[in-house]
Amino acid sequence: MRFCSIFNQLLQLFPRLAFQRAVQDTQAERHARGFTCWGQFVAMLFCQLGRAHSLREIVGGLASCEGRLAHLGITAPRRSTLAYANEHRPWPLYQAVFYHLLARCQTAVGSRKFRFKNKLLSLDATLIELCAEMFPWATFRRTKGAVKLHFTLDHDGYLPTVLVITEGKRRETPVARQQRFAPGTILVFDRGYLKVAWFAELTAAGVFFVTRLKTTTRYRVVHRRPLPQHRGIVVDQEIRLCGRLSRRQYPDRLRRVVLRTPTGDRLEFLTNHLTLGASTVARIYQDRWQIELFFKALKQNLRVKTFVGTSANALHIQSWGMSRLMLKFAGGSGDIIAPMVFLASMAERTAA
Repeated sequence: MRFCSIFNQLLQLFPRLAFQRAVQDTQAERHARGFTCWGQFVAMLFCQLGRAHSLREIVGGLASCEGRLAHLGITAPRRSTLAYANEHRPWPLYQAVFYHLLARCQTAVGSRKFRFKNKLLSLDATLIELCAEMFPWATFRRTKGAVKLHFTLDHDGYLPTVLVITEGKRRETPVARQQRFAPGTILVFDRGYLKVAWFAELTAAGVFFVTRLKTTTRYRVVHRRPLPQHRGIVVDQEIRLCGRLSRRQYPDRLRRVVLRTPTGDRLEFLTNHLTLGASTVARIYQDRWQIELFFKALKQNLRVKTFVGTSANALHIQSWGMSRLMLKFAGGSGDIIAPMVFLASMAERTAA
């Protein structure tokens, strides 16, 4: 009789044939002796779900249920074996598994909140602090280390479509400029991505953006639009940048929308989309909060403060394992639920 645990049900969401195909594509088991990539994958997934703090806890936890591991097709590894695999096995294998699971999760997306048909994406990044003595390759400040996770979040289901892991010092905009977006896509990001030359590239490619306007930005008003009633919009203008460099890099019109919140705060938005309603522009930026909730769930529910390896390769492997569990959201509502619950019910939600 086949043993059916929750952990076994979770592993069924990662087809062995697809996993083995990724192993062959990345040559991850080249020169491997005995300990398979599947065994490493199961161990690192156990690390996340079991909230293990060290390799010893992973190995000990797996060894405590040795009889049941046979139903998963593995045996409990030695600590030195797992450590060597994390340091030397290529992490792109687990990146490939992440994107394979992402493709399956995208079939369970919820309904759209906006009427327009444009693809809506949020860009943001978050830091994961590390000990500089333990991770000297990830030096961020004099006494601190860090890596930065750069995300692109699709608002159709609130699923991450792109994840890039860099050292903590890497700026957000150069990573974002490496991505290519389909014409008509609407990007929303905070002021950390303000780069006028990039705005010109996006506009030339037919890509729209919505962001916050810096208080030091110099501009002149070329047209004032009528304001919608009872929406909190107090300013809707078309502007041109006045700075010497900005004017040369972006000579076209931009749009400035100012929202007064019920608490009295003024939020100034900047966009190159000249036809959307002003209240829609404000709602688009307000929906960017979903990526902040995503980061909050990541740091509260998954193991991102303790890493079981100190090499760059080991950290990438654990980070991509963590990322696979981050693909879980309540359908259409944007509220994040526990990763294990969603994993166990994803097949039922997709069928429904």
